[in-house]
Amino acid sequence: MGNLFVTGNSKPVHAITDTIPYQLAYPASFGNRVNIPADNPLTREGVFLGNRLFYERLLSANNRISCASCHKQPFAFADNKAFSDGIDTVETTRNAMSLVNLLWVRHFFWDGRANSLEEQAAIPLSHPHEMGLSPDKGAVKLQHTDNYPALFRAAFGSDSITGDLVVKAIAQFERTLISANSRYDQYLNGSYTPTPEESRGMALFMNNPSPERNIRGAGCGHCHGGPKLYIELFHNNGLDSMPKDRGIEQLTGLATDRGRFRVPTLRNIAVTAPYMHDGRFATLEEVLDHYSDHIQESASLSPVLRSNTNEVGGKSLHLTHEEKHSIIAFLQMLTDSSFLTNPDFANPHTQHNHATR
Repeated sequence: MGNLFVTGNSKPVHAITDTIPYQLAYPASFGNRVNIPADNPLTREGVFLGNRLFYERLLSANNRISCASCHKQPFAFADNKAFSDGIDTVETTRNAMSLVNLLWVRHFFWDGRANSLEEQAAIPLSHPHEMGLSPDKGAVKLQHTDNYPALFRAAFGSDSITGDLVVKAIAQFERTLISANSRYDQYLNGSYTPTPEESRGMALFMNNPSPERNIRGAGCGHCHGGPKLYIELFHNNGLDSMPKDRGIEQLTGLATDRGRFRVPTLRNIAVTAPYMHDGRFATLEEVLDHYSDHIQESASLSPVLRSNTNEVGGKSLHLTHEEKHSIIAFLQMLTDSSFLTNPDFANPHTQHNHATR
């Protein structure tokens, strides 16, 4: 991954067992403004446990689904359909977001309603139409297995399983889901030379259009700039003039927040279809068509989209077919195959899951 930054986390002072700090490795360009609570440092034992809990179906009310049911590794821990199925036939109201590079994220979900991974993990566990079981009730089920008490003792110093420790372990595992080995990363560290089409797409992606100076661009970097390919902001990206889903307005009550959602990372974007908070676009071609020619005006529309045009006095971005094709070629550079197949992130359970008492 080029210039790596490697860090370990000191073990908690209250730990009874001798835990081993988990070593994180990521490009120095990602920065060290990471989000690790003081009361939940990463340990090898905690991550090992969290990996198992992420795939643990006992944490659902019907023992049939896990976190991984809606966040699937081959799709960069997103779902491959617009809305996910939980314990019943009621679909989720928003598309499952990709779980990638969460170590740097401060606000979770499309509307940013959770301020930590621990808080984020608890919400789908308890939601009546998702996993349908509070972490505390899930902890009771885990307590009556043969293997989990010892795993919690190794990770947290006690074989008394609580809901708080369940979400802490899951959060530890999710913080290790780092993707930084795409062809784009290899380009940044000098080990990959983009094709001419990828280079054209990269320039269009990064450039802000300036028709007066004869500079064509898509201005994607406004929201998806930087090495991590997202900026932690909330935007109304012109999907609807009257949004059915009010986005963060539901939390703030501000009309200026109507239809504003968190900007997702574009890493592994080629494998995370369908796209947008409601999964309305099935392909990257549809996404590019939207930004090029179908932005819907509204009072809360992101200002950068109002002024984004490749024509003097233009009202839309108006990319050519060839330009869209080149941008998609660049977006395909962002796929990290090693992340999608990393055995450290895969389902660790055997066919029979585990023995119960």
